[in-house]
Amino acid sequence: MSSTKRASPKEAGRASWHFRPDVPLRVSPFYDLPLKLGSILKYILRGWHPSGDRFYFLLIAIGIWAFFSPSVEQAAEFRLAWIFEIWVRNIVLVTVVAGGMHLYLFTFRRQQDEFRYDLRAYPAKGKGFLFGNQLWDNTFWTLVPGVAVWTAYEAIIWWAFANGIGTLITLDEHPVLFVGLILITPHWVTLYFYLQHRLLHTPLLYRWVHYRHHRNINLGPWSGLSQHPAEHMVDQADCFIFLLIPAHPVHAIFNLMFHALGASTSHTGYHQLGKSNSTRLAFGDFFHHLHHRYFDCNYGSLDVFWDRLFGTFHDGTEAGDEIIAERRRKLGSRRGV
Repeated sequence: MSSTKRASPKEAGRASWHFRPDVPLRVSPFYDLPLKLGSILKYILRGWHPSGDRFYFLLIAIGIWAFFSPSVEQAAEFRLAWIFEIWVRNIVLVTVVAGGMHLYLFTFRRQQDEFRYDLRAYPAKGKGFLFGNQLWDNTFWTLVPGVAVWTAYEAIIWWAFANGIGTLITLDEHPVLFVGLILITPHWVTLYFYLQHRLLHTPLLYRWVHYRHHRNINLGPWSGLSQHPAEHMVDQADCFIFLLIPAHPVHAIFNLMFHALGASTSHTGYHQLGKSNSTRLAFGDFFHHLHHRYFDCNYGSLDVFWDRLFGTFHDGTEAGDEIIAERRRKLGSRRGV
């Protein structure tokens, strides 16, 4: 028998949530007034805890730069050999991460439904998915256009640094700036994500591009990068900020980890990996899972306050359900629906 803790009405609120974390969800303390420096420091340190994905993304980025990337000299000219090596490495990375979590969570069911948000079947079947199967669809859009764009952008960055486009710094010469950019990168990624994600929800771009990702109402690790090729191009383009400011390739690689691998860890459909009585990894994002269920809320993350400012913040409570429903009623009334 499964040891999964099923949510009581008091704990889960909405009966359709199998598991719900502590709510109400709160935006990061960066925007609290008056500023509470202790809360901000605690929030930052918690974000780098070894149980979270950010810590591992940085280790992977450093490892990639040191052992699995071309030298700056090699990248001075676009050559199929070194670009192909990056592509193979990226295929392996995303397959190990997304594929490994899928095997653990959905194929072998190692933690059953413990910490799972939604008990509806994943993968789903239907004509809305390529090959009629959500898993095959998600895997295709991840491994084909997703990895292609990731590889192309990384290759452009290596080539740009090799040709003096952008200011290349090193840890030895600029330790404060080097480390500072590492610390800022996760927050830059979340700010950019909100801006481009809100843009993708405009009617024209949603109809032609973003709809593909939103066919995934219930999620699995392969769902994160299951996107239209145009969305991949927009989503990952924030890495080019490091050609506009003094930086190092490891910063751009670290940035890309949040899109390439972070998409998988944030779309697991589970709050964390590991059972209650075992080592757990905080790979999961209830805030974004709410977006996939309700569609027109939580466009960003808890790092930024834009959703709260523009009335699209869902805090995971029943009151949050009603706020979103009321906003829809007002929008419908304005449109004469």
